[in-house]
Amino acid sequence: MRVLLDECLPRKLKSDLAEHEVRTAQEEGWAGWKNGDLLQAASGRFDVFLTVDRNIAFQQNLQGLRIAVVAMVAKSNRLRDVRPLVALVRQALSRAQPGAVLKVGG
Repeated sequence: MRVLLDECLPRKLKSDLAEHEVRTAQEEGWAGWKNGDLLQAASGRFDVFLTVDRNIAFQQNLQGLRIAVVAMVAKSNRLRDVRPLVALVRQALSRAQPGAVLKVGG
């Protein structure tokens, strides 16, 4: 599975998802992009956008996009707060469908 990490997530999270092809928004040259532009660019190139932005479902229209969103609901975006959700993220990745938003944690 091709996973794009939102720039607000720690880069070290990539190693926790080593069984997937994980890239960061920064590595793609998309740092600072608004979510709508980011999702448009990632659609079709990535299967899932992983973020801690739990409001993304209300802010973005994902219909027609070929990407799913997995939103981690954590105390903060620090590694110590998101790392415990990795098992739930893996489960969400296995059932993610284009245009869907799945929330994990919280």
